[in-house]
Amino acid sequence: MQSIGWPIISIAPARLSMERMIGVLAAVVLHAVLVAALTQRDRATPATITPPAPLMVGIVTAAKQAVPKPPQAAQPVPAKPKAAPAKPKPQPKRTSEPAKREAVIAASGAGSSSSFSAQPADPPVQETVPAAQATRAESAPISPPHLNANYLDNPAPAYPPQSRSEGEQGKVLLRVLVNAHGVAEQVDIRRSSGYIRLDEAARIAVRQWKFVPAQQNGQPLSAWVLVPISFSLEG
Repeated sequence: MQSIGWPIISIAPARLSMERMIGVLAAVVLHAVLVAALTQRDRATPATITPPAPLMVGIVTAAKQAVPKPPQAAQPVPAKPKAAPAKPKPQPKRTSEPAKREAVIAASGAGSSSSFSAQPADPPVQETVPAAQATRAESAPISPPHLNANYLDNPAPAYPPQSRSEGEQGKVLLRVLVNAHGVAEQVDIRRSSGYIRLDEAARIAVRQWKFVPAQQNGQPLSAWVLVPISFSLEG
């Protein structure tokens, strides 16, 4: 009697696959449980916030600067005494030709009228200019200069009509340079009358005057002369 044989089915590979799947599922479940636990812990425990430490600010004062002392003035060194200069030897006197000079003198003498009068100026003040170089010549010694400048027959200044109507009057002192020919080369206002019209009228008139030139040793020369002119409405 023959026995009927059943087919033998191998289940080893199938069992191995099932175990592997179970292991994978277990790992997934375990991972999910761990994630849930960590999430729950994070929600339960609040985060700790550490406040920042206060900022400390220090004030540093600047060091006081030392005030520099003023420099001491150097003491002056006493100057050495200078030797006295040697006295010049006396030289013989030399004769020379008359040198040209200019001097300030006061004029005097003039006609007067109801509108004009000339009065003597202050005492003369001599003012000489550098003399020309003297040449050697045999002549008589130079006598002191005699300055003389007198008025001739010169017309009086015209009284400005506006000054007359406004009652302007006063005294003008003119400084006139009279050359060797008796001509007034320059007329300056030494002291004003206080009114420009009177000053200008006096200056224009004296500019046309003729003078007797000053003389030195008999020779005419240029000289300054002070000419006072008074403008008066009285008389």
